[in-house]
Amino acid sequence: MMRLAVRTLRYRKSGFLATFIAVIFGTAIVLACGGLMETGIRSNVAPERLAAAPIVVTGKLTHLRPGEEDTTHLTEQVGIDDSVAAKIRSLEGVTDVVGDLTFPAPVAQGPAFSKGQGHNWASAVLAPFHLTAGTAPRTGEVVLDATTAEQLHAKLGGKVNLLVGGQQTAFTVTGIAAGPAGHTFFSDQDASRFADRPGQSAALGVLVAPGTDLQALRKKIEATADVSALSGLDRGTVEHPDAAIKKVTLISVAGSFGGIATLTMMFVVASTLALAAQHRQREFALLRSIGTTPGQVRRMILGEAMLVSLPAVLVGVVPGALLGRFLFDRLSSNGVASADVTFYQGLIPFAAGAGAAVLAAVGAALMAARRSAKIKPVEALVEASLQTRWFSWGRTVAGTLFLGGGVALMIVTATVMTGPLAGATAGPAVLCWAIGLAALGPLATKAILAILRWPLYAVSRVNGRLAILNVTARSVAMSAAVMPVMLAVGIATANIYMQTTNVDAAAKAFTKDLCADAVLASTASGLSPSLLPQVQALKGVASASAYVTSTGVIDEPRHAPIDEDGALLQGVSAQGSNGTAPVRLTTGSLEGLTGNTVALPDVVADKIHRGVGTSIKMTLGDGASVELRVVATFAAEPGYESIVLPADLVAAHTTNRLVPQILVRSEPGASIGPALAKLAAATPGVQVADRDALIAGNSEDLQTQAWINYLLVGMLIAYTAVSVVNTLASATVRRRREFGLQRLTGSTRGQVLRMLTTEGILVALSGIVLGTLVALATLLPYASAVSTSALPTGPIWIYLLIIAIAFTLTMLSTLIPATKTLTTRPAEAAARAD
Repeated sequence: MMRLAVRTLRYRKSGFLATFIAVIFGTAIVLACGGLMETGIRSNVAPERLAAAPIVVTGKLTHLRPGEEDTTHLTEQVGIDDSVAAKIRSLEGVTDVVGDLTFPAPVAQGPAFSKGQGHNWASAVLAPFHLTAGTAPRTGEVVLDATTAEQLHAKLGGKVNLLVGGQQTAFTVTGIAAGPAGHTFFSDQDASRFADRPGQSAALGVLVAPGTDLQALRKKIEATADVSALSGLDRGTVEHPDAAIKKVTLISVAGSFGGIATLTMMFVVASTLALAAQHRQREFALLRSIGTTPGQVRRMILGEAMLVSLPAVLVGVVPGALLGRFLFDRLSSNGVASADVTFYQGLIPFAAGAGAAVLAAVGAALMAARRSAKIKPVEALVEASLQTRWFSWGRTVAGTLFLGGGVALMIVTATVMTGPLAGATAGPAVLCWAIGLAALGPLATKAILAILRWPLYAVSRVNGRLAILNVTARSVAMSAAVMPVMLAVGIATANIYMQTTNVDAAAKAFTKDLCADAVLASTASGLSPSLLPQVQALKGVASASAYVTSTGVIDEPRHAPIDEDGALLQGVSAQGSNGTAPVRLTTGSLEGLTGNTVALPDVVADKIHRGVGTSIKMTLGDGASVELRVVATFAAEPGYESIVLPADLVAAHTTNRLVPQILVRSEPGASIGPALAKLAAATPGVQVADRDALIAGNSEDLQTQAWINYLLVGMLIAYTAVSVVNTLASATVRRRREFGLQRLTGSTRGQVLRMLTTEGILVALSGIVLGTLVALATLLPYASAVSTSALPTGPIWIYLLIIAIAFTLTMLSTLIPATKTLTTRPAEAAARAD
């Protein structure tokens, strides 16, 4: 039967080509997502500045809340006490332990500042940096790396302006060192002052004796203190902490989209192969009638699937590798992944992509073979002429289960989830609705055609009415063409409008109580603490507040309603009722928001039974544990709650130790723009922006997430578009005999095309309506969970563009193959098998 399978490929090019293309694109998408997943898991960053240290020790970057099982990732740099260095130094095999201090130190290049880091000179041996000219720095002096010195045309004894501690300061260049670019070295005294980490280091470089077992030493170090000891490529994440932070994001993006892409690919491949087998019912019936056994038919169909899918998988490796690199570059350029991480796409992603594609092809072949081999020859010949059988228990049960899952997720989304977390259930709901509806495709197609055919029948002439009768009679076969359109419209509409709704809801939640009229923002590393009093003293300023954000978790009382990723912390200055804090107080006041104090959202305060005057324990972004006294509570939109702390407290536990923004509120009728602009012009590294810039900055992460979704959904839509083209083109080409018979009975080529145009309109409208229902079943509960409205928000032109693309693809995929098919002489076309 394998020999027969090989020979049949020559005469079934269109059907097998459709499957071949579907497998190629499916393999490429899954392989690309697998590459992103492997890259995120590895997160390999080659060490540069710390390359000479075989082991690098950092603070624990995760925090386990009391009574919880899941850890929370700490988003700020975690310091290590100097006492830990003494303990490590006493371990066998350790020759020295060097503390590293790291802090922002942008270099002035004209009016702007380039990115740069400052370090203590003692840590230069960890690169190693070697002096090529000059001497080690003392107080008020610096050593520049060779690349920066060349860019600045710096000379020994000359001056260089650096932005440290939020203030521009001139330093004398006493040395130039060969090593990685972007690093400036200060005296140990200056570095300790600018890093603002009394009694701590950002990391420890451990130097060891030759022949030391690094793995054993790492375990000893981690047993000595609550730290992480890293070696090999893992050391690079210390130099690039964003790689560790963005690792989780990259893995979650690759995993969620990869799962959706895999299910979609398996569905598309299976439906394409099933359609090809469906069109060959007459052939299988003839084989059965001449004595072919059911087992032989199954082996032939399975052999054909393998012959098509295996070469397609090998071809799909090339675009998969290119697509994976392309996606990683786009994600890293938009801040989702770290640009310093090395992209990997090894055997595991290939095995996943190839396995999923082959599994889909083989699974579809087995299902098609079971039906084709089981049916009696006479019944098969009758059914092959006009397919009417659409009911099967397996299909009905699968469709019912998926639709039931969609209903369950819809209820959970609308009643349990709030804010952005609603996407965790709304996303899978889209697939449940789409797959459930596709499994019951013949029934859904019959129902929607029964509604749509009458308006078209009323305005159509003879050819159009013939098309309507034809589609109605062939509704089971037409469902194979309708379902890909439904899938494309449903997935695209639901996912895109989920993002637009989420971004709009987050912006409204932030701006609802925002009182700031302007904002002073740092263009480099942060603002000087001395800037806030200057702003408050300006004429026309009613209130000004420092503003800094981070993340943290509530440890006591336990089981606070905080997301596992931590709660958003907003640091603001103490202020009265005319302040700029974006909160609406319900009890207490922010006038006492100083020292170790906190203001809680009402929903959190009620859940943990804490009010004004009580205390809570929190872990801040750098792992520091603090006990805070509640001074106020405030109203917050469900799902968008944040915790408000003093700006000084939050800034002291961030990586940069500086406040990045100052919110300014003007007195009624006052114009503070010119005064702020003058102050900013006199302060290097500061710029003035309006409240729109503050809103944009607050929603920056959401906009990035939306951009990711647009990119990935666009790729998925492109794949489902391939499925639409494949299915419709294949179905149209296989009707050449029907078209030949129509023309032999007197129909002209134009009449046949007009009939197909009406059929295409019906198919497109059916798919669009069903896809819209799938999207609405997801969007309505999602919108009610993330906002105060049950209707999704977003530009209407997005939906119009989606349905226009779906309609255009349907018509082109129907009419272009039909036009080519109609060039065959009627008698020759009518003589061909279906």
